[in-house]
Amino acid sequence: MDSPWHVAHTRPRAEKKVAEYFRREGWAAELPLYPSVKRYRGKRLTFYKTLFPGYVFVRLNPEQIPAARQNQHIANLLVPPDPEEFSAQLDAILSGLRGQLEVRIAPEVTEGRRVRLVGGPLRGVEGIVIERSKSFEVLLRLDFIGQAAAFRVAADEVELI
Repeated sequence: MDSPWHVAHTRPRAEKKVAEYFRREGWAAELPLYPSVKRYRGKRLTFYKTLFPGYVFVRLNPEQIPAARQNQHIANLLVPPDPEEFSAQLDAILSGLRGQLEVRIAPEVTEGRRVRLVGGPLRGVEGIVIERSKSFEVLLRLDFIGQAAAFRVAADEVELI
């Protein structure tokens, strides 16, 4: 069985340094990134920004925790109160990113209709929807840190719960 997820709350603008440290140590770490396209003097550049600023997710065994806490870029190491729920929520968000769905930061979970996705890379995932013209934005939450990501999906890929 995999080690439980921990949430590294990082110092400002240190997420990539912390993720790289975890990977150098050989620990399974996730730093959800999304593409941001900017145009400069006729050139189109793509930058990858952190989806949840200030947070890196890492799987740690109990004996690895002291070493993780020693990193100067980590402000705090948090343990989700419900590891299974947190893992399911994080896996859903990572699936959406791997599926290259359009995503935007949604720092606060808003009220809306609950749906289950019936198609695409997020099939079977439940979320909260905000209607937008011919498509939907579905909020996938990380309740433990009070954050969410909104993925754009086709209207025929959702069903009301």
